[in-house]
Amino acid sequence: MTRYFSDVAVLARKDLRLELRTRNTVPAMLLFVVAALVVFHFALPADSSELAAKGLLWVAIVFTALLGLTRAFVAEREQRLIDGLLLAPCDRSAIWLAKSLATLAFLVAAEVVALPLYALFFHPIGGATVAAVLLADLGICGVGTFLGAMAVVTRARDLLLPLLFLPLAMPIVVGAVGASVAASPGRYLGFLALYDLLFAVICWASFEYVVAE
Repeated sequence: MTRYFSDVAVLARKDLRLELRTRNTVPAMLLFVVAALVVFHFALPADSSELAAKGLLWVAIVFTALLGLTRAFVAEREQRLIDGLLLAPCDRSAIWLAKSLATLAFLVAAEVVALPLYALFFHPIGGATVAAVLLADLGICGVGTFLGAMAVVTRARDLLLPLLFLPLAMPIVVGAVGASVAASPGRYLGFLALYDLLFAVICWASFEYVVAE
């Protein structure tokens, strides 16, 4: 297990260093989420409900995450690094876990700006919303990274990833919006935690077979 987590740390550090050098993913995500919230601020009527505003927040978060996921395997695709990773003497599920953690870091960096901006434009953010964001991020990054590895080897990868990801992201959106607006958010947060656990096990166990094919 020590060797496994050491491999995960090395692979995740590689993605983070690459982003620090190139600055291709996080600036694009920041620009998109800020632009989306500004547009929603001026498009949404002043007397609109908190439910409508929270729904738009999650639309912005999901599509910001999708923007990052489409670039998750760009280096591996353009420089054919995926072959080297598959030949490396490490468990292939470590590739999925490391890439998910790196994508999670990029998404959290965008949300550090997006959530205060949402509170400024729309409504204050409570603890339930923050918990929903964290749980949703885990599911989005885990499932999205798994599907990104499937789509990266196809010719229609830029089209295939959204088609595969968005249906699986709908339960996350439902649970996150429910946790954000419900008086008792516990069951929605529990649903998000169960979703994260279930798909984490599935993605971790089957990633080796997906990349091998």
